Amino acid sequence: MRVLQAMAGAAHGGAETYFVDMVTALHRAGLDQTVVIRTNPERAGVLRDAGIDPYQLPFGGPLDVFSKSRLGRIISASQPDIVQSWMNRATRFVSRPTGAQAFVHVGWLGGYYKLANYRACGHLVGVTPDIRAHQVAGGLSDDCAHYIPTFAVAETMPAVPRETFATPDDAPLFLSLGRLHEKKAFDILIKAAALIPGAYVWIAGDGPLEGKLAALIEELNVADRVKLLGWRDDREALFGAADYCVLPSRFEPFGTVMIEAWAQNVPLIAAAAKGPKGLIEDCKTGLLVPVNDVDALARAMKFLIADPILRARLVAGAGEAFAARFTEDAVVAQYLDFYENILKP
Repeated sequence: MRVLQAMAGAAHGGAETYFVDMVTALHRAGLDQTVVIRTNPERAGVLRDAGIDPYQLPFGGPLDVFSKSRLGRIISASQPDIVQSWMNRATRFVSRPTGAQAFVHVGWLGGYYKLANYRACGHLVGVTPDIRAHQVAGGLSDDCAHYIPTFAVAETMPAVPRETFATPDDAPLFLSLGRLHEKKAFDILIKAAALIPGAYVWIAGDGPLEGKLAALIEELNVADRVKLLGWRDDREALFGAADYCVLPSRFEPFGTVMIEAWAQNVPLIAAAAKGPKGLIEDCKTGLLVPVNDVDALARAMKFLIADPILRARLVAGAGEAFAARFTEDAVVAQYLDFYENILKP
């Protein structure tokens, strides 16, 4: 079985990071893969370090005919049984298979994407049951819509020294990760932190709101306690330094940060957007708070600081949930079974 994996995403992002994790895990499992990415020397280097030598294409706008034809030639040369295109842009560049290129086209959805962009796909994979339901509601047949979760890395790394970001070793430290975008609601987290003297917050990510968030931190006079770290590739090391994790998103179809926190045994607070609400058992695997509610988030943060029994209960419950569904071995096995099943006559 040969699979071509195509990702034309942004320089940084959760889906892009997971793509690297997933194709690397499948490579470790022995799957024969051809990998095509949008030109990104850093991402290509990470893949090469894992033993995968990716093709790199521009994957530009509608006038980029080079990438479409070049991808077609790569498909012809590698003769994959399956082409899996990750998100909208890569899917647009995959030509329909001809007799000489008889492959099954699989589209990957990390959110509630427009299904019109996936009409050429024979199968779609969503990362939550609700995203799968979105596919079926949009007209995809039940046997062509699939749910396969993401996984998180359970290995630990030496913690980032807190002194790197002027954070005392004995201060309660909350970690949040994601793109600095309106949907991620980091403004809510910053405002909540302002209500908790002594608490520190690290926000790892980059994006269009970096300037606005920095200005809000200055306005609330919390620059000594709330740190914007920029994009980071050492998630496990950040979790190693943190006491708690917060996912404050206004809109979150899934939120891989949740299972990363579970994997790293870090107690989790999340706003009850669709993805977290469907995954977290409140007060068992994490704490859920209303979306856009500064006071509720601040109260939950204070609860965790004050209650070691609650912290231990959340870590234990999350660990059980992670081990049952979101380990690398479990998700890789689901993908390999999925690939085999869709190739059956």
